[in-house]
Amino acid sequence: MANKFSQLGISEDIVKNLDQLKIITPTEIQEKSIPILLDKTEDFVGIAKTGTGKTAAFGLPILQLINTEKNHIQALILVPTRELGHQIFSNLEAYAKNLPDVSIAATCGGIPIKPQIERLTKPTHIVIATPGRLIDLIKRKAINIKEVNYLVLDEADEMVTSLKEGLNEIVAELPKKKRTFLFSATLPGTIKQLIQNYMSKHVIQVSVAMSTIGNQGIDHEFVVVEPIEKLDVLMHFLSSKEGERGIIFCKTKAAVNKLAKNLAINRFSSGALHGSLSQPIRDRIMAQFRQGNINILVATDLAARGIDVKEISYVVNYHLPDVYETYVHRSGRTARAGAKGLSLTVLQKEEVPDIAEFQDELGIVFREYRKPTPESVEENNTLLWAKQIFKTKPNHEVSPELKEKIKTVFHHLTKDELIEKMLASYLLQRKSDLLIKAELPAKKKK
Repeated sequence: MANKFSQLGISEDIVKNLDQLKIITPTEIQEKSIPILLDKTEDFVGIAKTGTGKTAAFGLPILQLINTEKNHIQALILVPTRELGHQIFSNLEAYAKNLPDVSIAATCGGIPIKPQIERLTKPTHIVIATPGRLIDLIKRKAINIKEVNYLVLDEADEMVTSLKEGLNEIVAELPKKKRTFLFSATLPGTIKQLIQNYMSKHVIQVSVAMSTIGNQGIDHEFVVVEPIEKLDVLMHFLSSKEGERGIIFCKTKAAVNKLAKNLAINRFSSGALHGSLSQPIRDRIMAQFRQGNINILVATDLAARGIDVKEISYVVNYHLPDVYETYVHRSGRTARAGAKGLSLTVLQKEEVPDIAEFQDELGIVFREYRKPTPESVEENNTLLWAKQIFKTKPNHEVSPELKEKIKTVFHHLTKDELIEKMLASYLLQRKSDLLIKAELPAKKKK
């Protein structure tokens, strides 16, 4: 079957690469965007959900529009996070495998700037940058964007804050005669203002299936918990998804660290991802996640941008997001490339009315997730305790004398008897801990 991208005007060299990548059928945003970006001269706004192929929608036309006889920067792609920047860089490099004369560079924050400055001394056609790093390069006079023909603002709704501070400075360096392509998952008022301020009056806008995000094959569910049981219910859910990959979203870095620590204690295969981590650590955690060495990412919203892993089967909103657009981005991490997925939101009683507002605004339907019984939760915690013991490495610092004394205490017990006694001890301690927890709120009220 012929690659349908050629029917949209994509060149044979690029189509060959797409065939090798097994990218044959364009998504809706690609079908609607590519011919306009290739054939028209106006500015462009593309609104489509996360995971619908926006990178190829602007990336393929940009690659084709580059004039390789000229060595200056012709396309500037601005992104909100370094993870997304590196993801786009990797995608464009793959798309351009048969275009050896097209030169692409990524200049994102969080990594040393000197190698990027050195890279920019060589001929470069396309630059992918985060706003902060780009402004730094401009101030150092290390980058020349005065002849840019195409400006791409990708995931613009996530970039508004950083753009507010620096877009004027960036635009001042750009030529007036350029085309601007803006892509976003949502169209909040701040983006409409950005379009009005920085794009031409004759902008062409394309929206794809924004009436509902349910078309992505995502099941949207919520579960109502008491604060004291929140972690236990989450761990019960994660146990039911053992072997599957998922992302848990928290509002703050502190919450990410705390939850990741609790999951690690209970031997869940997990890692933390937030903006305060160094780039090498973030890269290592992402590599472990992509390769399947860890199954769970605990992340803040911004840190999770650029995570394009097809096999993410679920997303957990451990904290309800403050704005509707954030929910779109979070849930869009699952059910990518036509797969099915689950977005589970963990709520407290006072947050339940908010669900109706999210439904009305986003055009989706939330179903109530069947909360596990207290007995089921306790059974899961007991299994986690057993796994914790099983995975604990021996302590070789304990003296042989002490080990012998302990063995003497247990030597007359069979394996089954020892397990019975350990289990009884654990359950007794667990019961005591639960009683103490239950009493704590009462003490605070006095």
